[in-house]
Amino acid sequence: MVSGAKQAEAAPGAEDVVAAYGRRFRPMLAALGCTGKAGEITVVPTGGTLAAPVLILAGLGAKATRESLRKAAGNAARSVKNAASVALALPCTTPDEVAAIVEGWSLGGYGFHGYKSSPPPERPATVAVLTPNARSADLLQTLDRTHILLDAVIATRDLVNTPPGDLTPPAFADAVADAHAELSAGQQIPTVTLVVHDETSLSELGCGGILGVGRASAAPPRLVELDYRPAGVDDPPHLAFVGKGITFDSGGLTIKPAGSMKTMKCDMAGAAAVAAATLAIARLELPVRISAYLPMAENMVDGSAYRPGDVLTIYGGQTVEVTNTDAEGRLILADALVRAVEAGPDAIIDVATLTGHMVMALGDRVGGVLGNNEALADQVLAAAEQAGEQMWPLPIPEEMYDRLRRDTVADVIQHDWIRYGGGLFAAAFLENFVDGLPWAHLDIAGPAFHSGGPSGHIVAGGTGFSVPTLVALAETASAWGRVEGTDTSSGSTGAEGANGRPRGRLRQLSPRSFIRRL
Repeated sequence: MVSGAKQAEAAPGAEDVVAAYGRRFRPMLAALGCTGKAGEITVVPTGGTLAAPVLILAGLGAKATRESLRKAAGNAARSVKNAASVALALPCTTPDEVAAIVEGWSLGGYGFHGYKSSPPPERPATVAVLTPNARSADLLQTLDRTHILLDAVIATRDLVNTPPGDLTPPAFADAVADAHAELSAGQQIPTVTLVVHDETSLSELGCGGILGVGRASAAPPRLVELDYRPAGVDDPPHLAFVGKGITFDSGGLTIKPAGSMKTMKCDMAGAAAVAAATLAIARLELPVRISAYLPMAENMVDGSAYRPGDVLTIYGGQTVEVTNTDAEGRLILADALVRAVEAGPDAIIDVATLTGHMVMALGDRVGGVLGNNEALADQVLAAAEQAGEQMWPLPIPEEMYDRLRRDTVADVIQHDWIRYGGGLFAAAFLENFVDGLPWAHLDIAGPAFHSGGPSGHIVAGGTGFSVPTLVALAETASAWGRVEGTDTSSGSTGAEGANGRPRGRLRQLSPRSFIRRL
């Protein structure tokens, strides 16, 4: 249903339903108070007017868009009770519209039931999307891609929703290894290699950030590395993905308030998203190489916990003074970022539930994008728009780099307790470890986990946010090619990276130009 000038109107695709009701249809909408606004759901017993016993009217707003279709299908999925089959008569003449409906239905009906004693509610055995282009080759190809993407998003949600006592760093690494083994079993896809570094290997490598954060936990840390190389592609574009994998964050000695720990099982959402996206990219056989790095640790408290005032040596030799053990994510990412640099990628993208400052700035539905290269940032934002995820660009002001080296006995300070710009400071810290390579930082602290009621394809718990964006970015990588150097056309270049290269600046896009992307 779409909202009309006076009352709701049937959207394209519902012609057969309108014909079945005839002249009764519009009075029925008026009597039920249907407005057609986005998110509205009205359940109508058909009384034999249709072959189906129940008609669900889903509001699309002023017009059918990909986002309103996704939302309508997600809301409808939760409204269907005890149905063996469902037919979705929504506007869907293009592959993108069909994909949005399938995404909305699958994700809106998602539930995490593994720990409940009662069996999960039965879902319809058959769900048909009614479209005049059902035999279109483009549509079938889009559906194949959509199902692979949905598998990845759901896998991410499942990992994020798993209780932290069961998803410790070793268990998380095992889960990624199991997914890798399942993917590789048929050997019908290009090779994806897997390496898991345990605490002994991490010590030999000198990954002081991961080891420092994880040393107070009874469950030792891990670093998982995945590498996908497309078959038959000479010198493909090469992206490195890095994901934060804190399986539970107590805050360490800088301990969190009790209420703030409730959802801290979600602090590994970045690593889960990177793992799932990398394996989805392999399943899609995209012509781009992906090197993925998943540092995993549990930030706990005991007599061996790392302390404020400690100095940790990151992989590669840089030293960091710790001042806040609840800013642990940037420490494990530092090790992984240096490892990513060594792979020689064309660009690095890290994904992390990194700072509460980002939630304060952007809310719980929008991710922040920061980095050192305007061209790469634009590609990430374009991929997010294509994927239907909301992201907003933020700058890294010059003063943040000054704060990194102020009043520290080490090369850099991890945190400075200045209330303002904490998310920007954290990004400046991470940039210190990318050696001047084109890099984008996705802070998904808000949208990675949903604590409220369901809306559209978003339900309570892990959301799988950033998986669609990473896949869309990989899909376009072969078209845009390599990102050459750091772009310095839109900001100061006075500060230099660890290797002496000038830092680029991520341009602050004007609200008017970026609103169109949302």
